[in-house]
Amino acid sequence: MEEAQTGSTCPTKLDVEQLAMYYTYVLKSKKDDGLYIGSTSDLVERVKQHNNGNVQSTKNRRPLFLLYYEACISKQKVEKREEYFKTGFGRGFLKSRM
Repeated sequence: MEEAQTGSTCPTKLDVEQLAMYYTYVLKSKKDDGLYIGSTSDLVERVKQHNNGNVQSTKNRRPLFLLYYEACISKQKVEKREEYFKTGFGRGFLKSRM
């Protein structure tokens, strides 16, 4: 009987930073219909923080719901996407998606 060959190209140790996902997100206020655009590495927790009143900029605009999000493995790309969404062109893009 032959033994299994080793030499797999799969890593044996995972780098947590490489596995991280980052999100650009858009929340909509049920109170004033306004949008909030942000980015995070933990989307579920961040939406909870907004709705619990722990984020100053949305504290008085609750309740909020997640309207749109994009995921990426690059923090820099997510931050650039957030900046884009805050421009006129970016808001136009978001409106075309809604």
